[in-house]
Amino acid sequence: MSSPAQPSNGTVSFSVDGDVATVTLNRPETLNSMNDDFMNDISEAFGMVAADDSMRAVILTGAGRGFCSGADLRGAVADGAQDVDRQAPGDATTDSMDNVFHPAIRAVAECPVPTVARINGVTAGGGIGLALSCDIAIAARSAFFVATFGPRLGIVPDLGTTWQLPMRVGRARALGMTLLGERVTADQAADWGLVWRTVDDSELDAAVAQVVDVLRRSSPAAMARIRSAVDGAMQRDLADQLDVEMGHQAVLIPRNMSHGAEAFLAKTEPSFPGERY
Repeated sequence: MSSPAQPSNGTVSFSVDGDVATVTLNRPETLNSMNDDFMNDISEAFGMVAADDSMRAVILTGAGRGFCSGADLRGAVADGAQDVDRQAPGDATTDSMDNVFHPAIRAVAECPVPTVARINGVTAGGGIGLALSCDIAIAARSAFFVATFGPRLGIVPDLGTTWQLPMRVGRARALGMTLLGERVTADQAADWGLVWRTVDDSELDAAVAQVVDVLRRSSPAAMARIRSAVDGAMQRDLADQLDVEMGHQAVLIPRNMSHGAEAFLAKTEPSFPGERY
C-alpha cells in the first residue's frame, strides 16, 4: 500500500490505517507551536479526510512531549516589529488569523467524520482551542492545560477558546482559566468536563483505540447528525430541538434502524453503510 500524500509544509504528518486517519502535529522542537505553515498543513490534512469517503474517524495528536503549545511567539515578536515599522499594528496578525488560523480550526470542527484529540502533553494558548475543536478529547494524566492569553500576553483567548470553555466548563471556571492563567491538570479537566476522559500515560493509545473502534463501526451519517444536533441545541428551545431530532430521524431510521435492531437482538455488531449524510 502506498503512503498517503503529506501536507505541503512538513509541519504536520498524515497517516491512514484502513478507514482511520491520524494527523500528527509535528514540530516537537517547539512543543508543536503554531505558525502559518503549521496551520495551513492542518487545513490540508483535514481536507484530505474530507475528500476521502472511506474515512470513518480522525485522530489528532502531537509529536514529542506536547500536544500544542499555542502560537509560536518567536514569529509574533518578529511580526510586531514589522507592524511598528508600518505603523499599522496588528494588520498582519489579523490577516493571518482570518485567512490561515481560522480556516484550520473550522477544518477540524467541521470535519465530516468524528474527530478524537489524543492529548499527550502540554496544551496551551490556542492549542486549547485546537484540542477542543475535536469531538472527543482523551488526555494522558501527565498532560495539562494553561490559557496563557490574558495574564501572560495581554490578549483575548482565541481560536474558539472563548466559545469552547464556557460551553464545556461554565462561566466561573472559564474565567478562572483565562483571567488567571493557572495550570489545569488532566484530572481536573476530566472532572470539569473539559475532556471526555483522562487515563494513565501508558494507557493513552489503548483508550484512543477503544473510542476509535466504536466510531469506525458506527454510521457516519448518524455521527455527523448527532454532532450537528448537539452543537445547535444551545441556540434552540426544546420544541425546536424536537423538530431537529425528528428531521434527522426521518433520514436515519429508514437507512439504519432495521439493521441496527436486528444486530442488537442477535447480540452482534452492526455494519452500517458508509454514506456520510
